[in-house]
Amino acid sequence: MRPDLPSLLLWLVLPPLLCQAEGRATRSFVVDRQHDRFLLDGVPFRYISGSLHYFRVPRVLWADRLLKMRMSGLNAVQFYVPWNYHESEPGVYNFNGSRDLIAFLNEAAKANLLVILRPGPYICAEWEMGGLPSWLLRKPNILLRTSDPAFLAAVDSWFNVLLPKIYPFLYHNGGNIISIQVENEYGSYKACDYNYMRHLAGLFRALLGDTILLFTTDGPLGLKCGSLQGLYTTIDFGPADNMTKIFSMLRNYEPHGPLVNSEYYTGWLDYWGQNHSTRPSPTVAQGLEKMLKLGASVNMYMFHGGTNFGYWNGADEKGRFLPITTSYDYDAPISEAGDPTPKLFAIRNVISKFQEIPLGPLPPPSPKMKLGPLTMNLDGSLLAFLDFLCPHGPIHSVLPLTFEAAKQDHGFMLYRTYLTYTVFEPTPFWVPNNGVHDRAYVMVDGVFKGILERNLKHELYLTGKAGATLDILLENMGRLSFGSNHSDFKGLLEPPLLGQTILTEWMMFPLKVDKLVRWWFPLQLMKRAQPQAPPTVPAFYSTTFSVVGPLGDTFLYLPGWTKGQVWINGFNLGRYWTKRGPQQTLYVPKLLLFSRSMNKITLLELENAPHDPQIQFLDKPILNSTLHWGYTYFLSETQRSFEPMELSGH
Repeated sequence: MRPDLPSLLLWLVLPPLLCQAEGRATRSFVVDRQHDRFLLDGVPFRYISGSLHYFRVPRVLWADRLLKMRMSGLNAVQFYVPWNYHESEPGVYNFNGSRDLIAFLNEAAKANLLVILRPGPYICAEWEMGGLPSWLLRKPNILLRTSDPAFLAAVDSWFNVLLPKIYPFLYHNGGNIISIQVENEYGSYKACDYNYMRHLAGLFRALLGDTILLFTTDGPLGLKCGSLQGLYTTIDFGPADNMTKIFSMLRNYEPHGPLVNSEYYTGWLDYWGQNHSTRPSPTVAQGLEKMLKLGASVNMYMFHGGTNFGYWNGADEKGRFLPITTSYDYDAPISEAGDPTPKLFAIRNVISKFQEIPLGPLPPPSPKMKLGPLTMNLDGSLLAFLDFLCPHGPIHSVLPLTFEAAKQDHGFMLYRTYLTYTVFEPTPFWVPNNGVHDRAYVMVDGVFKGILERNLKHELYLTGKAGATLDILLENMGRLSFGSNHSDFKGLLEPPLLGQTILTEWMMFPLKVDKLVRWWFPLQLMKRAQPQAPPTVPAFYSTTFSVVGPLGDTFLYLPGWTKGQVWINGFNLGRYWTKRGPQQTLYVPKLLLFSRSMNKITLLELENAPHDPQIQFLDKPILNSTLHWGYTYFLSETQRSFEPMELSGH
């Protein structure tokens, strides 16, 4: 009897599906506790991995960076997923462009790299608020990273969107994700809420199943609160640490199974006002070789650091507030501009002693270019653009509101009130309880009077007539990503005082600076109306330029400028702080530039523009300037009182 067509089609389709299912059944990544090793598809396996953050690298450069990692001998890439990068408002998700997580997983697969995924919800990573969305703080009493129902509800909602997206990419499902980290260095957080960790573990299992390997990562002193039964325990440390002692501490929590260092530090982060961090290549290479001889699996943090574009840098709190630089070069084996360094070749040489290195040379450094100097033109003071920066008008309140209460996630907000009486003698203007978060630029009737800064500068002396306008531009320098057990609200956290008088009746202007730069400034509608005399800062400056010849990566240098934000062709390149350092140049990938049309650069200078307002593009970065504090209030005794910095985690 002849089979009907549907039956025939079924038999034609079934064999491939059965083969595929059978092939997937053989895919596995498990812990072999009897022999202290991993097994990949039943075969002994050790990963040599490196960290790269897709959110710090433009999408068109992902493939280049991943290829260089693979050609260095790595067989895996480890990366975080920052919640706040994908859910900017509750229930509003973005997985497009440089946020396309699935595209990055596919690029890793093309580079023949396995994936170790770290979805948080908290990630640290020296990233704004450790990856947690700032809108969580609109509930001011929320307890982050605990079993607070308000926090868990937000986490559950987010993971019910994120985890189903990655489920098809789990290794046993045919993808390249071999393991997933739960939370991040939770043992370094004082809450030590085991119910929270159990909730997360249950959520991961409910959405991803029981097959995928789940693990935790902590520093040596964080294992007690960071580890959890049912999750594989790993540790992190750098080349200067006592490897034997730390691995023995790990064995107290994970007696059997492979040794894993989930963050072997190839370099370190930079803070504004401190020296650029470096770690010698021989020291890093020797430590790596020692671990590999022990049979350990290792992830190098970072293998390529990238850049904190825009407002995305985080901050630490180690006795004072320490915002992190725009550059996240990290002294990593692959530089911020994507170039192989001597450290990469030292590491590659070590790896070659333990496993085969892919054949072929590493791609060469990208072409670099110089340009300038270019003269910046004054567009006008920030106050002159207030109607365009805040088109919907101000929020009125008797007492000042925080950024979070005003739903201003990043950047700047202007606070305005009017003096109710004449202040004849210089009178202290201050905010109690270190209530400036993070930096305040104070103006009276449009004239710049000085700065208040979190932890460092608490008082100014002001005079003014009754009815004078008092403006305070508040800058959010990045929310705490590590080193704190409290929520990092931004703005004026307390009502300011003038003498002993509490100032009230405030207007808050949440400023949409990026929209102004991207859409309105190109029209140059107000430029002709600006006076020739230099305005009071903060002020906008801009110029246009063309590139003759082939485009190349470059580094923006701002000699003589003080502090501010910079945009190229509407793209927010990040913060500069020339006066404080150590970073002096900002990385400009060539993809941001036009070769056949005019380019536009815009600066928002917050403090003091140079008499000769010029900029340059260099072919080499300057990441470690000699510190030169440009403010009289940084008294030597205050600086001497700062304690040496302890190292933070990630």
